[in-house]
Amino acid sequence: MRRKYGANDRIRIAIIGCGGIGRHHYRMFSRLSGQCEIVAACDVYQKHLDEFRTMTGRPDIEPYSDYRRILERKDIDAVVIATPDHWHAKMTVDACEAGKHVLCEKPAMHNIAEGLAMVHAAREHKRVVAIGLQQRSGEHFKEAVEIVRSGRLGKITTVHCWNVGNEAPNGIGNPPDGDPPPGLDWDLWLGPAPKRPYNPNRCIYNFRWFWDYAGGKVADWGVHLIDIALWAMGEHNPTEVCAYGGKFALNDNRETPDTIDCIWRFKDWTLVYTHRAGSDYPLYGRGYGTMFFGTNGSLYVSREGLEVHPDKERIPAYKRGGSAQSEPQAENFLAAIREGAPLAVDVLTGVRSTIVPLLGNIAYRVGRSIRWDAQRAQIIGDREANALLSRNWRAPWAIPKRYIKPIG
Repeated sequence: MRRKYGANDRIRIAIIGCGGIGRHHYRMFSRLSGQCEIVAACDVYQKHLDEFRTMTGRPDIEPYSDYRRILERKDIDAVVIATPDHWHAKMTVDACEAGKHVLCEKPAMHNIAEGLAMVHAAREHKRVVAIGLQQRSGEHFKEAVEIVRSGRLGKITTVHCWNVGNEAPNGIGNPPDGDPPPGLDWDLWLGPAPKRPYNPNRCIYNFRWFWDYAGGKVADWGVHLIDIALWAMGEHNPTEVCAYGGKFALNDNRETPDTIDCIWRFKDWTLVYTHRAGSDYPLYGRGYGTMFFGTNGSLYVSREGLEVHPDKERIPAYKRGGSAQSEPQAENFLAAIREGAPLAVDVLTGVRSTIVPLLGNIAYRVGRSIRWDAQRAQIIGDREANALLSRNWRAPWAIPKRYIKPIG
């Protein structure tokens, strides 16, 4: 049963993960203090937890090192999950089982099987589960989608997403393995991921570049850009995927590629994602973004705004600036809990948008084109690729198998 909230009731929220993103969410929800209240915070790193409480100036916020203690509290309505990717699914499933609503950061999950589980856990327990693809809450992104769908750009044949920068030659460097810093529970940080020696690059922020915990730039930043492409085009199930790249530019200990191009084939259009960490020369004059190429013109959109570029003067040029995204996302999450308002990015949408970049990573890792059967949630005829749809979760952090089934 969904709790009914009175006009004066505030939704009680706990933040799990007190690094930069968790602090960002605190600031967003704090602006809505008439609607909600942050009552607890959790992090496996005491330094982050202490810094979070100092930043908030709220000694009344209860600190925890184990998220399960938060889920045991009956007075907490919702959790914000701002942890590394490899924890997203397990915490979301556990939170749903504990009767909590969830706002989970992007990418929705570490691997595709986990995403399926998140959808079914939310359905089974009738919880509000939102995914942190906040660009869908921005008014200029909504306008960009309306323009694409209106037909003004003509027939869209290709959408290109990209992130470029230059970290050459040393990237994140090659620090040696060693002891974790005081106050960090490294074993709990690893959770469902394989047991590994502590390395500074495997932990705070740089976890993004290791397959055990994340999916590199394709899943980290690419998912934001790809999500807008899928939204505007009204499709989320590619039929074929290929990807090429490698570690060509950087001399560091990351595992994910510093150079990659992924291509997804849809019915009558292609989606391309480009990442370079060894050259910051911009594409289309920009370091990142999503570009729709149509027969009448092209549209560029990013967090800073949108631009329509005519082709052969068939349509007028147009330009507008950016709009707020994070605070509207927080407002939408609270409205979904309180009033049943539609989520800007519900768990099904967020998982579907995350499946696409994860398929790109699988194609890259196996070194060949793959074909995706969304109805069966399987890669067609490729045992090696299918093995990358899931992982062996380290005990005791397995996700119940009953949740892992196709979502269509």
